[in-house]
Amino acid sequence: MIKRFVIAFVLLVLIVGGLVGYNLFRDRMIRQFFANMPVQPVPVSTVVLEPTSWTPTIEAIGTVSAINGVDLTVEVSGIVSHIGFEANDHVEKGAVLVQLDDAIERAELAAAEARANLDQTSLRRAIELQRREVGTDVNVDSARAAAQVSAAAVEKARAALDQKQIRAPFSGVIGIPKVVLGQYITPGTIVATLQDLTTMRVDFTVPEQSFYLLEIGQPVRLGADGADGTPHTGIVRGIDPKIDPSSRLANVRAEVANPDGRLTPGQFTQVHVVMPEEGDVLTLPQTAVVTSLYGDHVYVVRPSDEGGEGVGEADADTGEAAALVVRQVFVKTGRRSGDMVEILDGLSAGDRVVTAGQNRLSNGAPVTLAEEGTQGAGGTAQAVMQ
Repeated sequence: MIKRFVIAFVLLVLIVGGLVGYNLFRDRMIRQFFANMPVQPVPVSTVVLEPTSWTPTIEAIGTVSAINGVDLTVEVSGIVSHIGFEANDHVEKGAVLVQLDDAIERAELAAAEARANLDQTSLRRAIELQRREVGTDVNVDSARAAAQVSAAAVEKARAALDQKQIRAPFSGVIGIPKVVLGQYITPGTIVATLQDLTTMRVDFTVPEQSFYLLEIGQPVRLGADGADGTPHTGIVRGIDPKIDPSSRLANVRAEVANPDGRLTPGQFTQVHVVMPEEGDVLTLPQTAVVTSLYGDHVYVVRPSDEGGEGVGEADADTGEAAALVVRQVFVKTGRRSGDMVEILDGLSAGDRVVTAGQNRLSNGAPVTLAEEGTQGAGGTAQAVMQ
């Protein structure tokens, strides 16, 4: 009985020992396999950092309005008898847009004119009698005063009659009618909006730091594109000489031509006040810069031995291209514009910088060039003043 137990125990030890030994051997072989397996290079997109021209801009958000725009209202009450426009008509200055019933005013004008004619006749008769030395100076003065009063009454009646008409104060595009025929309207009722869309103004604010960079006549570029795809351009027309103490912002007004009518009063738009161009500025796409808790950094492609003069140059002995790796380099960034950022420190001209695929990289990782580019060659970057 004891002999059988010993044999069973020995067999169990052999089986367990074999399983444990097999697992240890397997793990060791797996580790050796991965340790000796070459790391596959990561394909990355890169650009060669080169000096470029840089046009600084002051960016803001502005509100567009017509240089001449008004909501037309009535001055007196009355019943609408005629509407002389339709929505989106182009009307000329002085055109009658809305006519109110003016029968009473016309009658009052006719009465005032008749009274004025009678007073003028009486004045001429009094002057003639005075010339014949029959009338007195008092009669002439009284007749002259009565004639002046009646003439003023005529002007008052004509003004009241004119108030029954709404005329276009300037040429422009009229909006949707807000009244209908036969409607009784009171003073202050809005009839329609009239906008001159040929020239627009854009009101925006800039921070206190940029206030002293502004000048009257500086070029302005809007974010909204014209009909041909080009942005609308204009100039700075006005700068408030006061900075708001609560917001630390200054009000600025630009004037922009709108020949294609794409700009609409009331819309908001991006405003770029263009500053003088600068040269020899290093810029990169913003996708190349990685932001972390330790600062901004980029990945620069270099030969694996760090001794080559260029990236990917052929080896003198084998004729094969040298292996490439990436090095993490911390940089100091400056102004930004669109998808570009200014590099102030950390890189130099000629560095090849990774622009895509950084999430798969680490310091010293091997890479291959998926595509090549040159940042700054033959291009002009736009900068934002911050």
